[in-house]
Amino acid sequence: MAVKRALISVSDKTGIVDFAKSLAELGFEVISTGGTKSLLEKEGVPVIGISDVTGFPEILDGRVKTLHPKVHAGLLSVRDDAEHVGQMKDLELEYIDLVAVNLYPFQQTIAKPDVEYDEAIENIDIGGPSMLRSAAKNHKFVTVVTDAADYPAVLEQLKANGDTTLELRKQLAAKVFRHTAAYDALIGDYLTKQTGGEQLPERYTITFEKIQELRYGENPHQAAAFYKKPLAASGSITTAEQLHGKELSYNNINDANAALQIVREFDEPSVVAVKHMNPCGVGIGESIFDAYRKAYEADPTSIFGGIVAANRVIDGETAKLLNEIFLEIVLAPDFSEEALTILKQKKNIRLLRLGDIPLVGKNPQHVVTSVEGGLLVQESDTLQITPSELKTVTDRAPTEEELKQLLFAWKVVKHVKSNAITLARDNMTIGVGAGQMNRVGAARIAIEQAGDKAKGAVLASDAFFPMGDTVELAAKAGITAIIQPGGSIKDEESIKAANEHGIAMVFTGVRHFKH
Repeated sequence: MAVKRALISVSDKTGIVDFAKSLAELGFEVISTGGTKSLLEKEGVPVIGISDVTGFPEILDGRVKTLHPKVHAGLLSVRDDAEHVGQMKDLELEYIDLVAVNLYPFQQTIAKPDVEYDEAIENIDIGGPSMLRSAAKNHKFVTVVTDAADYPAVLEQLKANGDTTLELRKQLAAKVFRHTAAYDALIGDYLTKQTGGEQLPERYTITFEKIQELRYGENPHQAAAFYKKPLAASGSITTAEQLHGKELSYNNINDANAALQIVREFDEPSVVAVKHMNPCGVGIGESIFDAYRKAYEADPTSIFGGIVAANRVIDGETAKLLNEIFLEIVLAPDFSEEALTILKQKKNIRLLRLGDIPLVGKNPQHVVTSVEGGLLVQESDTLQITPSELKTVTDRAPTEEELKQLLFAWKVVKHVKSNAITLARDNMTIGVGAGQMNRVGAARIAIEQAGDKAKGAVLASDAFFPMGDTVELAAKAGITAIIQPGGSIKDEESIKAANEHGIAMVFTGVRHFKH
Protein backbone atom coordinates (compact mmCIF):
# COMPACT_ATOMS: atom_id res chain seq x y z
CA MET A 1 0.00 0.00 0.00
CA ALA A 2 1.36 3.44 -0.97
CA VAL A 3 2.39 5.81 1.79
CA LYS A 4 -0.24 8.49 2.31
CA ARG A 5 0.75 12.13 2.13
CA ALA A 6 -0.62 15.17 3.92
CA LEU A 7 -0.02 18.77 2.86
CA ILE A 8 -0.15 21.23 5.78
CA SER A 9 0.06 25.01 5.43
CA VAL A 10 -1.71 27.16 8.01
CA SER A 11 -1.76 30.76 9.16
CA ASP A 12 -3.69 29.91 12.31
CA LYS A 13 -1.48 27.29 13.91
CA THR A 14 -3.88 26.32 16.68
CA GLY A 15 -3.54 22.56 17.29
CA ILE A 16 -1.48 21.99 14.16
CA VAL A 17 1.59 20.51 15.85
CA ASP A 18 -0.38 17.79 17.61
CA PHE A 19 -2.38 17.12 14.45
CA ALA A 20 0.77 16.78 12.34
CA LYS A 21 2.45 14.56 14.93
CA SER A 22 -0.57 12.27 14.96
CA LEU A 23 -0.57 12.06 11.16
CA ALA A 24 3.13 11.19 11.16
CA GLU A 25 2.51 8.47 13.76
CA LEU A 26 -0.19 7.07 11.47
CA GLY A 27 2.37 6.75 8.67
CA PHE A 28 1.65 9.92 6.71
CA GLU A 29 4.40 11.83 4.98
CA VAL A 30 3.91 15.47 5.96
CA ILE A 31 4.57 18.16 3.34
CA SER A 32 4.64 21.76 4.45
CA THR A 33 5.57 25.33 3.54
CA GLY A 34 7.19 28.43 5.02
CA GLY A 35 6.39 29.21 8.64
CA THR A 36 4.36 26.04 9.14
CA LYS A 37 7.30 23.90 8.01
CA SER A 38 9.66 25.74 10.39
CA LEU A 39 7.31 25.23 13.31
CA LEU A 40 6.81 21.52 12.62
CA GLU A 41 10.57 20.96 12.26
CA LYS A 42 11.16 22.80 15.53
CA GLU A 43 8.63 20.54 17.25
CA GLY A 44 10.27 17.39 15.89
CA VAL A 45 7.70 16.47 13.25
CA PRO A 46 9.27 14.80 10.18
CA VAL A 47 8.41 17.19 7.35
CA ILE A 48 9.15 17.52 3.62
CA GLY A 49 9.47 21.02 2.15
CA ILE A 50 7.15 21.96 -0.68
CA SER A 51 10.15 22.74 -2.91
CA ASP A 52 11.36 19.14 -2.51
CA VAL A 53 8.02 18.00 -3.89
CA THR A 54 7.72 20.48 -6.77
CA GLY A 55 11.42 20.71 -7.62
CA PHE A 56 10.93 24.45 -7.77
CA PRO A 57 11.85 27.06 -5.15
CA GLU A 58 9.32 29.20 -3.31
CA ILE A 59 9.50 32.52 -5.14
CA LEU A 60 8.20 36.09 -5.08
CA ASP A 61 8.30 36.36 -1.27
CA GLY A 62 6.29 33.16 -0.98
CA ARG A 63 3.53 34.31 -3.33
CA VAL A 64 4.22 31.29 -5.53
CA LYS A 65 5.00 27.98 -3.86
CA THR A 66 2.03 25.60 -4.07
CA LEU A 67 0.68 26.76 -7.46
CA HIS A 68 2.30 23.84 -9.24
CA PRO A 69 1.12 20.77 -11.23
CA LYS A 70 2.80 18.39 -8.78
CA VAL A 71 0.58 19.79 -6.04
CA HIS A 72 -2.69 20.18 -7.90
CA ALA A 73 -2.37 16.95 -9.88
CA GLY A 74 -1.83 15.18 -6.57
CA LEU A 75 -5.02 16.75 -5.29
CA LEU A 76 -7.27 16.62 -8.36
CA SER A 77 -6.48 13.24 -9.94
CA VAL A 78 -9.45 10.88 -10.05
CA ARG A 79 -8.08 7.68 -8.66
CA ASP A 80 -10.60 5.31 -10.18
CA ASP A 81 -10.11 6.80 -13.65
CA ALA A 82 -7.62 4.68 -15.62
CA GLU A 83 -6.54 7.62 -17.77
CA HIS A 84 -5.81 9.78 -14.71
CA VAL A 85 -3.96 6.95 -13.02
CA GLY A 86 -1.90 6.37 -16.17
CA GLN A 87 -0.98 10.02 -16.49
CA MET A 88 0.07 10.21 -12.85
CA LYS A 89 2.29 7.17 -13.33
CA ASP A 90 3.79 8.34 -16.63
CA LEU A 91 4.62 11.78 -15.18
CA GLU A 92 5.88 10.27 -11.90
CA LEU A 93 3.39 12.30 -9.91
CA GLU A 94 2.25 11.33 -6.41
CA TYR A 95 -1.12 11.64 -4.77
CA ILE A 96 -1.88 13.96 -1.86
CA ASP A 97 -4.45 12.37 0.42
CA LEU A 98 -5.07 15.01 3.05
CA VAL A 99 -4.89 18.80 3.07
CA ALA A 100 -4.89 20.95 6.21
CA VAL A 101 -4.93 24.59 5.17
CA ASN A 102 -6.27 27.82 6.57
CA LEU A 103 -5.89 31.17 4.95
CA TYR A 104 -3.95 34.41 5.35
CA PRO A 105 -5.65 36.53 8.04
CA PHE A 106 -7.34 39.00 5.72
CA GLN A 107 -10.21 39.69 8.12
CA GLN A 108 -7.92 40.33 11.08
CA THR A 109 -5.74 42.56 8.90
CA ILE A 110 -8.49 44.88 7.69
CA ALA A 111 -9.97 45.01 11.21
CA LYS A 112 -6.92 47.01 12.33
CA PRO A 113 -7.84 50.72 12.42
CA ASP A 114 -4.55 51.85 10.87
CA VAL A 115 -4.23 49.16 8.20
CA GLU A 116 -2.67 50.30 4.93
CA TYR A 117 -4.18 49.28 1.60
CA ASP A 118 -1.00 47.46 0.49
CA GLU A 119 -0.93 45.42 3.69
CA ALA A 120 -4.54 44.36 3.13
CA ILE A 121 -3.82 43.31 -0.45
CA GLU A 122 -0.76 41.32 0.65
CA ASN A 123 -3.00 39.34 3.00
CA ILE A 124 -5.22 38.05 0.19
CA ASP A 125 -4.42 34.35 0.00
CA ILE A 126 -4.16 32.76 -3.45
CA GLY A 127 -2.44 29.39 -3.05
CA GLY A 128 -4.45 28.45 0.05
CA PRO A 129 -7.90 28.78 -1.52
CA SER A 130 -6.62 27.03 -4.64
CA MET A 131 -5.47 24.00 -2.65
CA LEU A 132 -8.65 23.97 -0.58
CA ARG A 133 -10.86 24.12 -3.64
CA SER A 134 -8.89 21.41 -5.46
CA ALA A 135 -9.03 19.08 -2.48
CA ALA A 136 -12.68 19.83 -1.77
CA LYS A 137 -13.65 19.22 -5.39
CA ASN A 138 -11.93 15.83 -5.23
CA HIS A 139 -13.36 14.91 -1.81
CA LYS A 140 -14.19 11.44 -3.10
CA PHE A 141 -10.51 10.71 -2.53
CA VAL A 142 -9.05 13.61 -0.55
CA THR A 143 -9.72 14.72 3.03
CA VAL A 144 -9.59 18.50 3.41
CA VAL A 145 -9.53 20.37 6.73
CA THR A 146 -9.71 24.13 7.12
CA ASP A 147 -10.91 24.38 10.72
CA ALA A 148 -8.85 23.21 13.70
CA ALA A 149 -12.09 22.13 15.36
CA ASP A 150 -12.28 19.29 12.82
CA TYR A 151 -8.82 17.83 13.54
CA PRO A 152 -10.10 15.43 16.26
CA ALA A 153 -12.87 13.96 14.07
CA VAL A 154 -10.43 13.34 11.21
CA LEU A 155 -7.87 11.70 13.49
CA GLU A 156 -10.50 9.55 15.16
CA GLN A 157 -11.57 8.06 11.83
CA LEU A 158 -8.00 7.64 10.58
CA LYS A 159 -7.03 5.78 13.73
CA ALA A 160 -10.14 3.60 13.64
CA ASN A 161 -10.34 2.82 9.91
CA GLY A 162 -7.12 3.95 8.27
CA ASP A 163 -9.14 6.47 6.28
CA THR A 164 -11.96 8.97 6.63
CA THR A 165 -15.48 8.16 5.52
CA LEU A 166 -16.95 9.66 2.36
CA GLU A 167 -19.68 11.21 4.51
CA LEU A 168 -17.12 13.12 6.57
CA ARG A 169 -15.19 14.15 3.48
CA LYS A 170 -18.38 15.55 1.94
CA GLN A 171 -19.09 17.53 5.10
CA LEU A 172 -15.57 18.92 5.20
CA ALA A 173 -15.68 19.81 1.49
CA ALA A 174 -18.92 21.73 1.95
CA LYS A 175 -17.32 23.58 4.86
CA VAL A 176 -14.36 24.50 2.65
CA PHE A 177 -16.53 26.09 -0.01
CA ARG A 178 -18.51 27.99 2.63
CA HIS A 179 -15.20 29.20 4.01
CA THR A 180 -13.67 30.30 0.72
CA ALA A 181 -16.93 31.93 -0.34
CA ALA A 182 -16.98 33.96 2.87
CA TYR A 183 -13.32 34.84 2.44
CA ASP A 184 -13.87 36.12 -1.09
CA ALA A 185 -17.03 37.99 -0.06
CA LEU A 186 -15.03 39.89 2.55
CA ILE A 187 -12.34 40.77 0.01
CA GLY A 188 -14.92 41.89 -2.53
CA ASP A 189 -16.64 44.10 0.04
CA TYR A 190 -13.34 45.64 1.16
CA LEU A 191 -12.20 46.43 -2.38
CA THR A 192 -15.59 47.85 -3.34
CA LYS A 193 -15.45 50.25 -0.39
CA GLN A 194 -11.80 51.13 -1.00
CA THR A 195 -12.38 52.03 -4.61
CA GLY A 196 -15.49 54.07 -3.87
CA GLY A 197 -17.53 51.51 -5.76
CA GLU A 198 -21.25 51.10 -5.97
CA GLN A 199 -23.21 51.04 -2.73
CA LEU A 200 -25.58 48.54 -4.31
CA PRO A 201 -23.42 46.54 -6.78
CA GLU A 202 -24.56 44.15 -9.50
CA ARG A 203 -23.95 41.20 -7.16
CA TYR A 204 -24.67 41.52 -3.45
CA THR A 205 -22.56 38.96 -1.62
CA ILE A 206 -22.57 38.98 2.17
CA THR A 207 -21.19 36.64 4.76
CA PHE A 208 -21.94 36.11 8.43
CA GLU A 209 -20.47 33.96 11.20
CA LYS A 210 -22.69 31.94 13.51
CA ILE A 211 -22.67 33.12 17.11
CA GLN A 212 -25.03 30.52 18.50
CA GLU A 213 -27.86 28.16 17.81
CA LEU A 214 -31.15 29.46 19.21
CA ARG A 215 -33.76 27.32 20.91
CA TYR A 216 -36.24 28.36 18.22
CA GLY A 217 -37.28 31.31 16.08
CA GLU A 218 -40.30 33.56 16.50
CA ASN A 219 -42.30 30.45 17.41
CA PRO A 220 -41.27 27.07 18.87
CA HIS A 221 -41.79 25.23 15.56
CA GLN A 222 -39.23 27.42 13.73
CA ALA A 223 -35.50 26.59 13.77
CA ALA A 224 -33.18 29.58 14.19
CA ALA A 225 -29.60 30.73 14.75
CA PHE A 226 -27.85 34.03 15.48
CA TYR A 227 -25.13 35.29 13.10
CA LYS A 228 -22.85 38.31 13.05
CA LYS A 229 -20.95 40.23 10.40
CA PRO A 230 -17.24 39.39 10.40
CA LEU A 231 -16.34 43.00 11.22
CA ALA A 232 -19.35 43.90 13.35
CA ALA A 233 -18.99 47.30 15.00
CA SER A 234 -18.69 47.59 18.76
CA GLY A 235 -21.76 48.79 20.58
CA SER A 236 -24.00 46.35 18.73
CA ILE A 237 -26.04 43.37 19.87
CA THR A 238 -23.67 40.99 18.08
CA THR A 239 -20.67 42.25 20.07
CA ALA A 240 -22.46 42.64 23.41
CA GLU A 241 -21.20 40.75 26.45
CA GLN A 242 -23.91 38.90 28.36
CA LEU A 243 -23.19 39.30 32.05
CA HIS A 244 -26.14 37.41 33.49
CA GLY A 245 -29.34 35.57 32.73
CA LYS A 246 -30.84 33.00 30.42
CA GLU A 247 -29.74 32.45 26.85
CA LEU A 248 -31.08 35.05 24.46
CA SER A 249 -33.98 34.01 22.25
CA TYR A 250 -34.74 35.03 18.66
CA ASN A 251 -37.37 37.52 19.82
CA ASN A 252 -35.09 38.83 22.58
CA ILE A 253 -32.39 39.65 20.04
CA ASN A 254 -34.81 41.37 17.67
CA ASP A 255 -36.33 43.46 20.45
CA ALA A 256 -32.96 44.31 21.98
CA ASN A 257 -31.69 45.50 18.61
CA ALA A 258 -34.82 47.64 18.14
CA ALA A 259 -34.28 49.25 21.56
CA LEU A 260 -30.62 49.90 20.77
CA GLN A 261 -31.42 51.60 17.46
CA ILE A 262 -33.75 54.04 19.23
CA VAL A 263 -31.42 54.87 22.12
CA ARG A 264 -28.69 55.66 19.57
CA GLU A 265 -30.79 58.66 18.49
CA PHE A 266 -30.04 60.50 21.74
CA ASP A 267 -26.92 62.11 23.15
CA GLU A 268 -28.58 62.97 26.48
CA PRO A 269 -29.09 60.31 29.18
CA SER A 270 -31.84 58.20 27.63
CA VAL A 271 -33.79 55.01 28.24
CA VAL A 272 -35.95 53.10 25.77
CA ALA A 273 -38.41 50.34 26.62
CA VAL A 274 -39.48 48.04 23.78
CA LYS A 275 -42.16 45.40 23.33
CA HIS A 276 -42.53 43.45 20.09
CA MET A 277 -40.14 45.70 18.13
CA ASN A 278 -42.01 48.92 19.04
CA PRO A 279 -41.12 51.45 21.74
CA CYS A 280 -43.60 51.51 24.59
CA GLY A 281 -41.72 54.15 26.56
CA VAL A 282 -38.86 56.55 25.85
CA GLY A 283 -37.44 59.09 28.26
CA ILE A 284 -34.52 61.50 28.41
CA GLY A 285 -33.37 63.20 31.60
CA GLU A 286 -30.60 64.79 33.60
CA SER A 287 -29.52 61.32 34.73
CA ILE A 288 -30.12 57.74 33.67
CA PHE A 289 -32.29 57.32 36.77
CA ASP A 290 -34.51 60.21 35.64
CA ALA A 291 -34.61 58.89 32.07
CA TYR A 292 -35.68 55.40 33.21
CA ARG A 293 -38.37 56.82 35.49
CA LYS A 294 -39.85 58.67 32.51
CA ALA A 295 -39.64 55.63 30.22
CA TYR A 296 -41.43 53.57 32.86
CA GLU A 297 -44.12 56.17 33.51
CA ALA A 298 -44.75 56.47 29.77
CA ASP A 299 -46.48 53.08 29.82
CA PRO A 300 -46.20 51.15 33.11
CA THR A 301 -48.31 48.31 31.69
CA SER A 302 -46.50 47.56 28.45
CA ILE A 303 -42.99 47.80 29.89
CA PHE A 304 -43.69 44.69 31.98
CA GLY A 305 -41.79 41.81 30.38
CA GLY A 306 -40.07 44.21 27.99
CA ILE A 307 -36.56 45.13 26.95
CA VAL A 308 -34.85 48.23 28.35
CA ALA A 309 -31.90 49.96 26.68
CA ALA A 310 -29.90 52.78 28.29
CA ASN A 311 -27.13 54.92 26.85
CA ARG A 312 -25.39 55.50 30.17
CA VAL A 313 -23.95 53.19 32.85
CA ILE A 314 -26.68 51.65 35.00
CA ASP A 315 -26.07 52.70 38.60
CA GLY A 316 -27.37 51.19 41.81
CA GLU A 317 -30.20 53.68 42.21
CA THR A 318 -31.52 52.91 38.72
CA ALA A 319 -31.03 49.18 39.22
CA LYS A 320 -33.35 49.28 42.26
CA LEU A 321 -36.11 50.71 40.07
CA LEU A 322 -35.44 48.22 37.28
CA ASN A 323 -35.64 45.39 39.79
CA GLU A 324 -39.16 46.33 40.84
CA ILE A 325 -40.72 44.80 37.71
CA PHE A 326 -40.16 41.81 35.45
CA LEU A 327 -37.89 42.67 32.52
CA GLU A 328 -36.49 40.32 29.91
CA ILE A 329 -33.31 42.28 29.11
CA VAL A 330 -31.43 45.35 30.25
CA LEU A 331 -28.73 46.56 27.88
CA ALA A 332 -26.37 49.43 28.60
CA PRO A 333 -22.80 50.58 28.01
CA ASP A 334 -21.97 49.11 31.43
CA PHE A 335 -23.28 48.39 34.93
CA SER A 336 -21.85 49.49 38.25
CA GLU A 337 -20.90 46.75 40.69
CA GLU A 338 -23.80 47.77 42.91
CA ALA A 339 -26.19 47.59 39.96
CA LEU A 340 -24.99 44.11 39.01
CA THR A 341 -25.42 42.88 42.58
CA ILE A 342 -28.99 44.17 42.65
CA LEU A 343 -30.03 43.00 39.19
CA LYS A 344 -28.48 39.54 39.54
CA GLN A 345 -30.91 38.83 42.35
CA LYS A 346 -33.26 37.82 39.56
CA LYS A 347 -31.97 34.62 37.99
CA ASN A 348 -33.35 34.97 34.49
CA ILE A 349 -32.95 38.65 33.59
CA ARG A 350 -30.45 39.07 30.76
CA LEU A 351 -27.87 41.80 31.31
CA LEU A 352 -25.95 42.91 28.21
CA ARG A 353 -22.87 45.12 28.38
CA LEU A 354 -22.44 46.98 25.08
CA GLY A 355 -19.46 49.25 25.66
CA ASP A 356 -19.60 52.61 23.90
CA ILE A 357 -22.83 53.06 21.96
CA PRO A 358 -22.32 55.06 18.74
CA LEU A 359 -24.85 57.75 17.93
CA VAL A 360 -27.07 57.22 14.92
CA GLY A 361 -25.23 57.97 11.71
CA LYS A 362 -22.04 56.34 12.93
CA ASN A 363 -21.22 52.98 11.35
CA PRO A 364 -24.05 53.16 8.75
CA GLN A 365 -25.09 49.80 7.40
CA HIS A 366 -27.32 48.22 4.82
CA VAL A 367 -30.65 46.86 5.98
CA VAL A 368 -31.40 43.49 4.42
CA THR A 369 -34.87 41.95 4.32
CA SER A 370 -35.56 38.55 2.83
CA VAL A 371 -38.40 38.02 0.40
CA GLU A 372 -39.41 34.83 -1.34
CA GLY A 373 -36.55 34.05 -3.69
CA GLY A 374 -34.51 37.17 -2.98
CA LEU A 375 -33.48 40.10 -0.83
CA LEU A 376 -34.40 43.73 -0.43
CA VAL A 377 -31.39 45.89 0.44
CA GLN A 378 -31.47 49.52 1.49
CA GLU A 379 -29.37 52.03 3.37
CA SER A 380 -30.18 52.32 7.07
CA ASP A 381 -32.38 55.30 7.97
CA THR A 382 -29.85 57.59 9.66
CA LEU A 383 -31.36 60.89 8.53
CA GLN A 384 -31.39 63.59 11.19
CA ILE A 385 -33.48 66.78 11.21
CA THR A 386 -32.29 70.07 12.68
CA PRO A 387 -34.57 72.94 13.72
CA SER A 388 -33.38 75.05 10.77
CA GLU A 389 -34.67 72.40 8.33
CA LEU A 390 -38.22 72.52 9.67
CA LYS A 391 -40.85 74.55 7.84
CA THR A 392 -43.57 76.18 9.90
CA VAL A 393 -46.78 76.00 7.85
CA THR A 394 -49.31 77.37 10.36
CA ASP A 395 -50.03 80.87 11.60
CA ARG A 396 -48.48 80.00 14.93
CA ALA A 397 -44.91 78.75 15.15
CA PRO A 398 -44.05 76.25 17.90
CA THR A 399 -42.65 77.64 21.12
CA GLU A 400 -39.09 76.75 22.10
CA GLU A 401 -40.34 74.02 24.42
CA GLU A 402 -42.79 72.65 21.84
CA LEU A 403 -39.98 72.54 19.27
CA LYS A 404 -37.80 70.57 21.68
CA GLN A 405 -40.59 68.05 22.28
CA LEU A 406 -41.43 67.84 18.57
CA LEU A 407 -37.85 66.89 17.70
CA PHE A 408 -37.85 64.33 20.51
CA ALA A 409 -41.10 62.77 19.27
CA TRP A 410 -39.77 62.80 15.68
CA LYS A 411 -36.71 60.77 16.69
CA VAL A 412 -38.97 58.18 18.29
CA VAL A 413 -41.65 57.92 15.59
CA LYS A 414 -38.94 57.03 13.10
CA HIS A 415 -38.59 53.67 14.89
CA VAL A 416 -42.29 52.88 15.28
CA LYS A 417 -43.92 50.50 12.79
CA SER A 418 -45.98 52.39 10.19
CA ASN A 419 -48.53 53.83 10.24
CA ALA A 420 -47.06 55.50 13.30
CA ILE A 421 -47.97 58.30 15.70
CA THR A 422 -46.13 59.33 18.87
CA LEU A 423 -47.18 61.82 21.53
CA ALA A 424 -44.62 63.44 23.80
CA ARG A 425 -44.24 65.97 26.58
CA ASP A 426 -41.70 66.65 29.32
CA ASN A 427 -39.01 64.65 27.46
CA MET A 428 -40.98 61.41 27.45
CA THR A 429 -43.40 59.58 25.23
CA ILE A 430 -46.94 59.46 26.55
CA GLY A 431 -48.64 57.63 23.70
CA VAL A 432 -47.55 55.42 20.80
CA GLY A 433 -49.77 54.23 17.96
CA ALA A 434 -48.02 51.59 15.84
CA GLY A 435 -48.59 49.49 12.77
CA GLN A 436 -52.09 50.61 11.88
CA MET A 437 -53.73 50.41 8.48
CA ASN A 438 -54.70 54.10 8.61
CA ARG A 439 -53.12 57.10 10.26
CA VAL A 440 -56.11 58.30 12.21
CA GLY A 441 -56.34 54.82 13.75
CA ALA A 442 -52.74 55.09 14.94
CA ALA A 443 -53.53 58.55 16.38
CA ARG A 444 -56.56 57.21 18.26
CA ILE A 445 -54.43 54.51 19.90
CA ALA A 446 -51.74 57.00 20.95
CA ILE A 447 -54.26 59.51 22.28
CA GLU A 448 -56.21 56.88 24.17
CA GLN A 449 -52.99 55.66 25.78
CA ALA A 450 -52.01 59.21 26.77
CA GLY A 451 -55.39 60.05 28.31
CA ASP A 452 -55.36 63.41 30.10
CA LYS A 453 -51.61 63.71 29.52
CA ALA A 454 -52.38 64.51 25.87
CA LYS A 455 -53.40 68.04 26.86
CA GLY A 456 -50.47 70.27 26.07
CA ALA A 457 -48.52 67.45 24.38
CA VAL A 458 -47.04 67.33 20.88
CA LEU A 459 -47.67 64.80 18.11
CA ALA A 460 -45.31 63.30 15.53
CA SER A 461 -46.41 61.38 12.43
CA ASP A 462 -44.02 59.25 10.39
CA ALA A 463 -45.75 60.21 7.11
CA PHE A 464 -48.08 62.93 5.84
CA PHE A 465 -51.75 63.28 6.76
CA PRO A 466 -53.91 62.24 3.79
CA MET A 467 -56.66 64.49 5.16
CA GLY A 468 -57.43 66.72 8.13
CA ASP A 469 -59.05 64.09 10.38
CA THR A 470 -55.90 63.39 12.42
CA VAL A 471 -55.51 67.11 13.19
CA GLU A 472 -59.12 67.29 14.32
CA LEU A 473 -58.58 64.30 16.60
CA ALA A 474 -55.41 65.88 18.00
CA ALA A 475 -57.21 69.15 18.69
CA LYS A 476 -59.96 67.40 20.66
CA ALA A 477 -57.26 65.75 22.80
CA GLY A 478 -55.62 69.10 23.56
CA ILE A 479 -52.44 68.59 21.52
CA THR A 480 -50.71 71.91 20.84
CA ALA A 481 -48.10 71.15 18.16
CA ILE A 482 -47.57 68.66 15.33
CA ILE A 483 -44.57 67.53 13.30
CA GLN A 484 -45.12 65.65 10.05
CA PRO A 485 -43.47 65.31 6.61
CA GLY A 486 -46.09 67.17 4.59
CA GLY A 487 -46.47 66.50 0.88
CA SER A 488 -50.11 65.44 0.73
CA ILE A 489 -52.40 66.88 -1.91
CA LYS A 490 -54.61 67.75 1.09
CA ASP A 491 -51.94 69.52 3.13
CA GLU A 492 -54.02 72.70 3.08
CA GLU A 493 -56.89 70.86 4.75
CA SER A 494 -54.61 69.85 7.63
CA ILE A 495 -53.04 73.30 7.86
CA LYS A 496 -56.47 74.95 7.95
CA ALA A 497 -57.63 72.62 10.74
CA ALA A 498 -54.47 73.31 12.73
CA ASN A 499 -54.93 77.08 12.37
CA GLU A 500 -58.58 76.85 13.45
CA HIS A 501 -57.49 75.16 16.68
CA GLY A 502 -54.37 77.19 17.32
CA ILE A 503 -52.07 74.21 16.75
CA ALA A 504 -48.52 74.88 15.56
CA MET A 505 -47.50 72.55 12.75
CA VAL A 506 -44.13 72.04 11.11
CA PHE A 507 -43.18 70.02 8.04
CA THR A 508 -39.95 68.03 7.82
CA GLY A 509 -40.08 67.30 4.09
CA VAL A 510 -39.04 63.68 4.76
CA ARG A 511 -40.92 60.63 5.94
CA HIS A 512 -39.85 57.67 8.09
CA PHE A 513 -41.82 54.62 6.95
CA LYS A 514 -40.89 51.48 8.88
CA HIS A 515 -42.52 48.23 7.81
